Amino acid sequence: MTGDRTTVHLVRHGEVYNPMRLLYGRMPGFHLSARGRSMAAVTARFFEGRDVTYLASSPLERARETAKPIAEVTGLEVGTIDDVVESHNTFEGLRTKGWRSQLWYPPRWRHMTNPTRPSWGEPYEEILARMLRGVEHARAAAEGHEAVVVSHQLPIVMVQRYVQRKRLPHLKRECDLASVTSLVFEGPDVVDWSYNRPAKDV
Repeated sequence: MTGDRTTVHLVRHGEVYNPMRLLYGRMPGFHLSARGRSMAAVTARFFEGRDVTYLASSPLERARETAKPIAEVTGLEVGTIDDVVESHNTFEGLRTKGWRSQLWYPPRWRHMTNPTRPSWGEPYEEILARMLRGVEHARAAAEGHEAVVVSHQLPIVMVQRYVQRKRLPHLKRECDLASVTSLVFEGPDVVDWSYNRPAKDV
């Protein structure tokens, strides 16, 4: 893509190896599973032949590992954008789903008083603000071309809701593993966006 238009593709990382089913958040040591690596390879092919001139990821392992096959397809080195890291969550390291959820422990209930903020972690507005900084960095670096940034589900959803002019608090998310949310800019302004799931059948 050339001219005044720039596209920034936000890629969610692939599946993570997490046999304990923990909420891993920003914890180190969580890598892609075998399926996650396959997802990353399939999503990388989505960028074959495209005018990608900038590639970066969150500093977390799963994001960098998802970016690796994209680097091979595009011939680019992978940079790091700290602003697109996973959101902070008070419950990192805990099981949070199912009947074995550690959230049933009463002392943790004080963190669940306000889901619209949310009270258990980084406020939605703060996630959005840093994501927009990261997206702008990528847009400026690839101006007139395309950029790929590998990030995480909630941060990407914040950007999706922002461009749709929706409230940030939400109940449902459309941001599958290894999916691609593409923002089309004219100058600094988003004029269109799209969502693709290249790895949906993996």
